Amino acid sequence: MTSSSFEGEDDTVLPFAVEALDCRGRAVRLGPAIDTILSRHGYPDAVSRALAEAAALTVLLGASLKLQGRFQLQTKSDGPVEMMVVDFEAPDRIRATARFDRDRLAAMGPGARTGELLGHGILALTIDQGTERSRYQGVVALEGQGLEEAAHQYFRQSEQIPTRVRLAVAEQFEDGRRAYRGGGLMVQFLPTSPERMRQADLHPGDAPEGHSVLTPASADEDDAWREAKALLDTVEDHELIDPAVSSERLLYRLFHERGVRVFNAQKVREACRCSRERIMRMMRQFSPDDRRHMIGDNGRIEITCEFCSQRYDLDPAAVEAEIAPPAGP
Repeated sequence: MTSSSFEGEDDTVLPFAVEALDCRGRAVRLGPAIDTILSRHGYPDAVSRALAEAAALTVLLGASLKLQGRFQLQTKSDGPVEMMVVDFEAPDRIRATARFDRDRLAAMGPGARTGELLGHGILALTIDQGTERSRYQGVVALEGQGLEEAAHQYFRQSEQIPTRVRLAVAEQFEDGRRAYRGGGLMVQFLPTSPERMRQADLHPGDAPEGHSVLTPASADEDDAWREAKALLDTVEDHELIDPAVSSERLLYRLFHERGVRVFNAQKVREACRCSRERIMRMMRQFSPDDRRHMIGDNGRIEITCEFCSQRYDLDPAAVEAEIAPPAGP
């Protein structure tokens, strides 16, 4: 097993390959980046955990964009957590936000799973590499399942690549305060032969009494992929987020008998895309009457970024002067 830069550090994505099993994947560790995002908003614990899971999944998927582009995960559903949005902007910037119903959340009590918090709705995964032709969106129905299973559905129906995902979130105490951590591991089966990569069809249903039937998994799955999944299923949540268990060490535990090769780790940082310039571009999209209705009792236009909570205090007269078209000759 080869070493990589940023070995054992938080806020990194580590690509790897298990060539004996025709598998490739990525491991992600989020520490200060996700804790900064969550602490700015002061979300209830259940919301923080769901959003941290979504962030880990977004980084796992978005890190495939090497140089430029944007990967976005968005949920919209009827559960107490009504919406989550996570942006990953290549090569390393992440931001996230959530909307929730505080009363409905309290009524669920502690210990609710992510699937219960989301309820029924959709999960949209969008890849945008800057042009209309390079924009792609896959949509998965949310029906009470968690984000791991939703990711599996996405790859079955959209990418048609055998994929297994594991996600975990936890808290630890640092300097007298709670801090959130997130982690994830994704393995994909990518043999050179398309026939070996073919995924199993739907389950054939119950066999008549007295008869047996081979399930698609037992009949069609490649032995290498079955082994890789079995190994990944042995991972415990704490191994994905424990600071004492680096991604390199975890991968060695899982695949040392088969041999695992890691590549250069990639750093991840919390960074919002908002700026005064972007705010002004947004203001231009509103009519003068709409902009007048934005003026508060203090005579100012105040806008708060949903992602980073940055407040922009604008002088309405200065806004109109900046937006107004130049006078003619």
